[in-house]
Amino acid sequence: MNNMTSENQTGGAGFFLLGLSEDSELQPFLFGLFLTIYLVTVLGNLLIILAISSDSHLHSPMYFFLSNLSFTDICFTTTTIPRMLVNIQTQSKSISYTGCLTQACFILIFAGLENFLLAAMAYDRYVAICHPLRYTVIMNPHLCGLLILLSLLISMVDALLHSLMLLRLSFCADLDIPHFFCELAQVIKLACSNTLINKILVYLVTTILGGVPLFGIIFSYVKIVSSILRMPSAGGIYKAFSTCGSHLSVVFLFYGTAFGVYISSAVTHSSKMIAVASVLYTVVPPMMNPFIYSLRNRDMKVALKKLLWRTPCLS
Repeated sequence: MNNMTSENQTGGAGFFLLGLSEDSELQPFLFGLFLTIYLVTVLGNLLIILAISSDSHLHSPMYFFLSNLSFTDICFTTTTIPRMLVNIQTQSKSISYTGCLTQACFILIFAGLENFLLAAMAYDRYVAICHPLRYTVIMNPHLCGLLILLSLLISMVDALLHSLMLLRLSFCADLDIPHFFCELAQVIKLACSNTLINKILVYLVTTILGGVPLFGIIFSYVKIVSSILRMPSAGGIYKAFSTCGSHLSVVFLFYGTAFGVYISSAVTHSSKMIAVASVLYTVVPPMMNPFIYSLRNRDMKVALKKLLWRTPCLS
């Protein structure tokens, strides 16, 4: 498949995305499956954004972060799935050097942004339950906007740093990526130059930018549970848990699938198994988030019903 020469390649080289399967009979099924997943993801998250923006009762920090999470999920899946669908349809596995690095960069941006948004949402729930009287003062629009901008800035700096470090690498003849998108770790493996600095940077940044938000989420929920257990009424306890249920489900889905991919890569050397496991991390959470929030959140149910059943007024 790959007729590249064995000499070092850099900016002029192209990569080959091998996808989830090379079985030609399976390609129509994969195309239909991922097209459906993509449409469900975009439509579901778009409905969440429209419902929040159209209902004044949902103009609060919690739903402000949720609408940003939905927008991030749309961007995340748009970075990966359409390219895969084009490759299946055209029966071409190639992606340019620039296109591959650009895709890897945007994946890092949106994955990092989702990570920080989940931490911001946990902090919002912590303030709402542990400091309810000061909630509107602490979670003011200025702070919410600042948290979004800071999350985006850190994610962009992280992605730019990794992208610049990729530019210093040279690649040899074997440019096959056993994945359906240009994952950073897979691209680094293909380099025939020294990748020690790149690997150290990946482990260091992943530990810091992944560990700090996760620690913040755990700390917030330890405080939340402690505060809930001190509530005198069962009604207050149920209400507090119900406001956190949707977010907790999304957190478990996001980090659970991420850890699943990490464990699968540690216990198996099969690139295909790792690629299949990565689907759970990159595709499933963005698709499931709208269902989780619409099914478990009463206010979202009401807002979605209003949005879906709204008819234009006849004058």
